[in-house]
Amino acid sequence: MNENGGSIHLILPDAVERAACFRLLAEGGGGIVRSFASADAWLESGADDDCAILLFHWRQPGRIDGAALLRHVRERVDITALVAASRLDMKETRAILRGGAYDLLPAPLDPRLVRRTLDQAMADLRARQIALARHREAEARIAALTPRERDILDAIAAGLGNKAIARRLDLSPRTVEVHRANIMRRAGAASVAELLRLAFTAELARSNSLHFGA
Repeated sequence: MNENGGSIHLILPDAVERAACFRLLAEGGGGIVRSFASADAWLESGADDDCAILLFHWRQPGRIDGAALLRHVRERVDITALVAASRLDMKETRAILRGGAYDLLPAPLDPRLVRRTLDQAMADLRARQIALARHREAEARIAALTPRERDILDAIAAGLGNKAIARRLDLSPRTVEVHRANIMRRAGAASVAELLRLAFTAELARSNSLHFGA
């Protein structure tokens, strides 16, 4: 967990349950586990800055209840939230699901189920981080192209050959060949297929950034 720049945090009011889950997770090794008795204590400590996976009880003592905590976590897209709860009404269930919780676990918690669920959440988090790194790399490569090279890349993506690209952009075929070679070099692509994958990935990353307001 720590290798990804974050740790697993538990916010479990019951001391016995908290100790049991903490012990099983800590014994598994591979990362940092921190535990807290309340959402108030977690936020007051500033622990959300190094949290990757958060498991908390929906019923929280103190000023901050489960709904408020989930809203706070939702604003932090780098935290994966899991909620433990029992005897929820329909309004609470909708709030949890619409609040973006990764999973809902039955309370009282079974530490073995907690271990399996958190392992899966961490695996999914790592996969998202790898995909994000690929998107950023693709964006950086494509951003290095000049405007003319972008025009040629768009034409390549449209399936045009060098002569057709030359006619469309009023260039000589030889100039198109030179630009094409520069595009492959700048993008670090070994083939046209790889180049187009990079372009598609970069476009997808830009679309997602616009959608989420990043």
